[in-house]
Amino acid sequence: MRTLMILLLLLPAATAYASAEATIPADVTPGAPEVAAAEPFAFGDFTWMNGTNRQKTPLLASKYFTGSFLLDVNYTYSFNHPIDDTVVGSTALARNNELEVSFLGFGGDFAYEHARARIMTQFGARSTVVPRNDFSADRGQFDLRNAYRYISEAYGGYHFDVMHGMNVDVGIFMSYVGLFSFDNFENWSYQPSFTSDNTPWFFNGARVQLFPTDRLKLELWLINGWQTYGKFNDLPGVGGQVTWRPQEWLSLVSNNYVGTDTANAPGRVRVHTDDSFLVRYYQNESRFFTRAAFSVTGDFGFETGDGVTAFGGKDGPAQNFISAMAYHRLWFAQDKFAWTVGGGFMHNPGRYLVLLPTGVAGSQFDTSAGTQFDAWDASTTFDWMPDSFQTWRLEFVHREASVPYFAGRGGVTGPTGYTTATVPADWKPDLSKQDTRIVGALLLRF
Repeated sequence: MRTLMILLLLLPAATAYASAEATIPADVTPGAPEVAAAEPFAFGDFTWMNGTNRQKTPLLASKYFTGSFLLDVNYTYSFNHPIDDTVVGSTALARNNELEVSFLGFGGDFAYEHARARIMTQFGARSTVVPRNDFSADRGQFDLRNAYRYISEAYGGYHFDVMHGMNVDVGIFMSYVGLFSFDNFENWSYQPSFTSDNTPWFFNGARVQLFPTDRLKLELWLINGWQTYGKFNDLPGVGGQVTWRPQEWLSLVSNNYVGTDTANAPGRVRVHTDDSFLVRYYQNESRFFTRAAFSVTGDFGFETGDGVTAFGGKDGPAQNFISAMAYHRLWFAQDKFAWTVGGGFMHNPGRYLVLLPTGVAGSQFDTSAGTQFDAWDASTTFDWMPDSFQTWRLEFVHREASVPYFAGRGGVTGPTGYTTATVPADWKPDLSKQDTRIVGALLLRF
């Protein structure tokens, strides 16, 4: 609780600093006609940012409803070539050496007067890949994984005409901790670095979004937990986001979270901060190379209490998370093509944020307090974007871990590659320290 109080005390200070730096609308002259507040972040073009939709105007828009249709199809070639074609350690990929419908979603946004709502479905491999990492559904009755499996976002709320707008929403919404978007159409690369892939894709709870100026957003969350449908313990998670875009070429984002997210350990508190810095340092639409930008993200967190400590000591072994990633993107030929290079690292003693290996390997991967895990990755991505509705992507990515973790040639589900076959008692999954692959993908958004 002391940590939570410190974070809540620091948030107003950060807000005051950001507000002072942002452009303040001119005072309204007494007796003059009332002027509507500027729409948040409408003063510039932010379609260049990592994790943001590059479409400038929606295609399926009307007065009361703006529709969305998303399709993500990939083929990934693994140089490990596991016998069961199972991908380990990714939320973007599920199957090796096969054509895969990773994500298909449709829905949109409703708005009438002050009422607002959003619903987005999810089908394809990610409707299984992401929920399988939520073990809060094992607490109590009712199958929450299947109840929510085909919903990526579903919330309703109310819009208040105060300052530059305030929204209060309740339901399931995207988290954006780790910068990358759940929709790969919005990202600079396909396989996210460990910093993003091991942090939440969704929250289940309530949020308040406040826009003091058209360049600043303050967001507060009261949620069930860290990417969980339910709660592991009695207390909810608390967090928030500060997004500041003082200029069209600059964006600063800070996400912070405190919660109790370990089963049967109500006294264990998790603290996490995620901070991103995005800069577009070049733009000239008349040249062959049209734009250039980079993003840098750093994460720090820990767990403490009920047998663990942040950095080790007499009260228990270390349980912390230190991670970072950086990407650089170059657009050319009238933004029809783009090239991205990037990567990052993750240090996670205690392995409390490491995605469990799939299948039998998950039960044999030690996640006890103090176990070490270090990993790094690098990728290069080439995009062809013939129009604003589609992206054809080719990516080479290499990942390494300090312990055997990725699927090796022998697979992770059984000696034959089929889960229906009997698994001998002495059989062990084939885990490798390295994972190298080529990913091809078609991304559509309407």
